[in-house]
Amino acid sequence: MYCYIKGELVLKKDNYIIVDNNGIGYKIFTSASTMETLREGKVTIYTYLYVREDTQDLFGFATNEELSMFLHLISVSGVGPKAALAILSVTTPEKFALAVITSDTKTITKAQGVGPKLAQRVILELKDKLKNEDMIPPEVEESTDFTDNRGEAVSALMVLGYAQKDAASAVGGVDPTLETEEIVKRALKNLMR
Repeated sequence: MYCYIKGELVLKKDNYIIVDNNGIGYKIFTSASTMETLREGKVTIYTYLYVREDTQDLFGFATNEELSMFLHLISVSGVGPKAALAILSVTTPEKFALAVITSDTKTITKAQGVGPKLAQRVILELKDKLKNEDMIPPEVEESTDFTDNRGEAVSALMVLGYAQKDAASAVGGVDPTLETEEIVKRALKNLMR
């Protein structure tokens, strides 16, 4: 119903903001990540109206990418808006996508109220969906000739913004028998040199 709301940031509370638009104050629930980026003055908040039998809540984010991740998260069975906000409050959309691709439940379970079972369900249901998102480059699928965990590690590094050639080079010397998450960590060390 509402794509975005532009207006004056009037109030910031623990989990919501109030944006004044032409004399109407919109109460918008948001993540800690968005809260940190907002400053007093004019703001643009990308929104989603969550309607259920007993509630109508407006959720909003500073970027379309964060809104997109929120929508993906609430599409997972067992993940409501509060859990989705909790996850987006502890990670960026890019790092969340990386956590899903690398099956990193630790990153997802940092969110308040999100346990290992729910994190695994999120990964299971979103892994394929996120590969089709704009924040994950389309060439990720064909990112390398590696047929082991290193191929997935190259994809994860590309999500973080590294070029395919650099990512492939960084994982090339890493032990292919390691878990994808460990390969990514070692490759990041190689890239930092």
